Amino acid sequence: MGKKRLEDAIQKIEHPVQVTYRCFELDPTMERQVDYTIYQKLADKYGMSLQQAKSTCQSMESTAREEGLDFNFETMKLTNTFDAHRLTMYAKKEELMHEMNDRILRAYYSEGKHIGEHSTLVELATDVGINPDSAKKILSSDAFTADVRKDEQIASQYGIRSIPFFLINGKYSMTGAQPTDSFVEALTKIYEQDGQDSPLSKSHKTGVSCDDDNGCER
Repeated sequence: MGKKRLEDAIQKIEHPVQVTYRCFELDPTMERQVDYTIYQKLADKYGMSLQQAKSTCQSMESTAREEGLDFNFETMKLTNTFDAHRLTMYAKKEELMHEMNDRILRAYYSEGKHIGEHSTLVELATDVGINPDSAKKILSSDAFTADVRKDEQIASQYGIRSIPFFLINGKYSMTGAQPTDSFVEALTKIYEQDGQDSPLSKSHKTGVSCDDDNGCER
């Protein structure tokens, strides 16, 4: 949701903005194959009932619909996403990172696809124009592992522990699903003042975010 609002904001300002996605795993210890649902994971982690967990997810689905997004937690398949990140970094090399990222997110949140399985990732890569044989070769190796780990190390250095997180020009940060107007205001001010002694330096705004320790919070 924060990503969509950022894209909407970019359309509303007159200044050029370049968006680069970075790799970040909420739970690097997650196995590729799990036998529990998102409801069970939330219930176990936060000491709530399955019904409470389901209600929380339904609330998120409702919020997503308001943004024009289709979230379906009922069919979501939890999995380790490291290989999906590696494939996305390969897509970046092919100048298809945005397309690959969007396709993976839609497959995971809306279509109930298992994005930890290589066959699924090859299918998604093909959907955005990546040669399937190239995707298979990448996934069957350890290619782009260093690239993913480098991004995660950078996130650690910045103290990033939740998503969405937006780092602008390496020194301004916004977290959570900010309103579009907040992005427009921040991007405009940064464009006008960056490079000077600005009161916005190291500024931080917080919205709704998700992390592996605290779930989704405001």
